[in-house]
Amino acid sequence: MSAAAPTLDLPRVRTARTAVFVVFALAGLVFASWAARIADTKVALGLSAGELGATLLAASVGSVTGLPLAGRVSGRLGASRTVGLGAVVSLVGLLATGAVVDAHGSRYLVMVGLFLVGLGVGLWDVSMNLEGAAVERELGSSVMPHFHAAFSGGTVLSALVGAGMSAAHVPLLLHFGGAVLVTVAGAAWALPRFLPRGVEAEEEAAESATGERRRSAWLEPRTLLIGVVVLAAAFTEGTANDWLAVAFVEGHELPTWAGVLGFATFLTFMTVGRLLGTRLLDRHGREPVLRVSFGLAVVGALLVVFGADWLAFAGAAVWGVGAALGFPVGMSASADDPQRAAARMSVVATIGYVAFIAGPPLLGFLGDHVGVLHALLVVGALAILALSVVTSVREPDGRPAGAARTPDPAAGSPLG
Repeated sequence: MSAAAPTLDLPRVRTARTAVFVVFALAGLVFASWAARIADTKVALGLSAGELGATLLAASVGSVTGLPLAGRVSGRLGASRTVGLGAVVSLVGLLATGAVVDAHGSRYLVMVGLFLVGLGVGLWDVSMNLEGAAVERELGSSVMPHFHAAFSGGTVLSALVGAGMSAAHVPLLLHFGGAVLVTVAGAAWALPRFLPRGVEAEEEAAESATGERRRSAWLEPRTLLIGVVVLAAAFTEGTANDWLAVAFVEGHELPTWAGVLGFATFLTFMTVGRLLGTRLLDRHGREPVLRVSFGLAVVGALLVVFGADWLAFAGAAVWGVGAALGFPVGMSASADDPQRAAARMSVVATIGYVAFIAGPPLLGFLGDHVGVLHALLVVGALAILALSVVTSVREPDGRPAGAARTPDPAAGSPLG
């Protein structure tokens, strides 16, 4: 039997929801600050597609290093302190990356900076999702897609700023320095407003009360299958994040700023999909919604690859909608049992981030042989893999979330 969590009044939970919303948005801002300048980095350092893919791999390795640790660190420090730790590490890496690129330094030094970015993001990612799951349980309503919409919204605004910075040839260090200041200010407000530790750490309390250790979440078939769905979703989303701007520039022969706008189009529609997707999930359930989502991602990728310039922008929009829900739904599914949420979410996130390890070098290798644009077709293969195991994300009682809960009437608004 799990220990009883403290009862919180609704205004306190809504404040925590807003804080989580802010932290997700800041994570998106930091990520897209770098992603919006990938094409500029490729040019500044004179990298081939394969070399760029290998360079991007460093951030993925950093993330996968941090992800398995995040559950344990959060259990000891709490979600708030773990998010803060992850933010500090990632921001130091971001500034170091910008400084090296501006100096036209070694790409191996860039990889060190990106490793720190990835390590910090790994800690940040799992801990903020754990806090989001705790808030979701306290509200009694499915709000995780809104948190991920905040991440996407942060990436949209940051990508648009990045497009302007790229067009104006602003040095990366100056650009990244501004992002760091905004992130520090936002985190200083949000982190003290997270839920109390007693609400977050149900699994740790339960194990302490019983004196027993549960078996590893790595041995649970459903958890592993959810991880595969998240892996495919992360690849579908991450491929666009890393390569869409480059594909527009090299494949459609557009200027760099237009490539960044293509990336921003993808992010904008992914944000819209996450904001509107909650109602679809509550009405129809996770499985059918994800089947449609992965199908849309494939259609969008095909339009980007084979369409004319304007169709490619439309394809980026469709791809964004299709990539919207896979990751947040997988994270929610991994947290269905609050007593096992931390362990399962760490496993699912780690499996998902394998896409960020395999994705950059795979796309870089294919890009060297068939061009970056046509390399995007690999998205279809991963979507088929996800569709084959998507039943694993079903709600435990078989009903859509909205039919199984008595929701907070204001939960549909991310900011209350």
